[in-house]
Amino acid sequence: MGYNLFNIKEVSNAFNTKLSAFRASLGNAISRGQNITFADNDISYILKLQHDRISRKGLELNYDIYSRDAERDKFIAGSNWRDAHYESTVCFSSCGVKRNVKQGGKTMYKDDRKSVLYETITDAIAGAHPGNESISCPNCGAITTIEGLHNGCSYCGARFQMDELFPKVTAYYFLDDAGMTKKEFLKGYLITFIITLIVMLIVCFIFGKGIGYYIGFGIGSIFMAYPIYAYFLFMRLIVGAIASIGKMGTAGSRSRFESRMKRISPEFSYEYFTSKTLSLIKTAVFSENENELMFYEGPKLDPRMKDIIDMNYGGALGCKNFYEEGNTVAVETKGYFDVLYATEDKVFFKKQVFSATLKRRTDIPVNFNFSMTKIECPSCGASFDAIKNKNCPYCGTGYNMITDDWVLSELKYI
Repeated sequence: MGYNLFNIKEVSNAFNTKLSAFRASLGNAISRGQNITFADNDISYILKLQHDRISRKGLELNYDIYSRDAERDKFIAGSNWRDAHYESTVCFSSCGVKRNVKQGGKTMYKDDRKSVLYETITDAIAGAHPGNESISCPNCGAITTIEGLHNGCSYCGARFQMDELFPKVTAYYFLDDAGMTKKEFLKGYLITFIITLIVMLIVCFIFGKGIGYYIGFGIGSIFMAYPIYAYFLFMRLIVGAIASIGKMGTAGSRSRFESRMKRISPEFSYEYFTSKTLSLIKTAVFSENENELMFYEGPKLDPRMKDIIDMNYGGALGCKNFYEEGNTVAVETKGYFDVLYATEDKVFFKKQVFSATLKRRTDIPVNFNFSMTKIECPSCGASFDAIKNKNCPYCGTGYNMITDDWVLSELKYI
């Protein structure tokens, strides 16, 4: 995934403002536990879990998202999907990410990665009137309805317009950027030229040639540096392609699975499923006790996962297979991640592959705005936060997440 140079479409100013504000506040949300701007509750909860993990390990993680090219700061619109009430669009922009992990003032790990930030932004469709749907009050966090927030939150009294509630960012991830900005290309070429020039002058000095040869070799270095640099860039692409070979080979299962799900919800897309899967995996990994989570039904996670302090999507989520039994479908996926681990004595980076199996009912349409932070009790109709409550706090009825959304039935290393 990356920039489509043949179909570039910048997002609206309203979208770009919110996407940019989210990007600007993301680093502080991870590093310092500050509020994340224009994010849905699920993202906010994951970031809180991640920050708590970092703090419990006695670490400081400075997470700096910076601009690599002012001309490419604006977000570009990519794939999208919609249901009766909402439309989601994947948008992306160029950036750099610097991470610096310290413990007791000592740097344990640092890196600087050229990246593309992908954000999924979800907006209410004009005229769709999703007023009765549950939503968390941005001011106090209480569960209410969209219409209720227009009239005033019954808990804190805050009132909101629709454009203050939507659009909102519902997913995000970084991918390494193989491309280069003009500034980065010129910088790389200059470094190559200087090295080439130095080598040429050393050769000329060794063989004791005159000043004319020095001038000739100096001018020649300008022309020789370009093919040398081009060869370096080509080899980098080859190495990247070889490293990506293992991520291929799941297209057949993916298309069959997507076709099956479209019979339930014609608007279903694999991009939506990928976003949902990444969210569930990260929540389970950063949770201190995954068995207390409403959506997790599997065994205890591998203890090594409790050492993860940062994880980014590696650009591929393959559908290995899927199985149907009655009105339930189970999907076995293979996900690639770039993971930062922190053990007792070191912090290190590793490319990691996970196997995640998810289940869902096939007799209920997909609700693209569903959130585990705002559940409606099937018995009494009250809204509550299923992250903190497995039973309705009003009538005591137990809630089964698979009724409304995907659940994670297994997560393990490959």
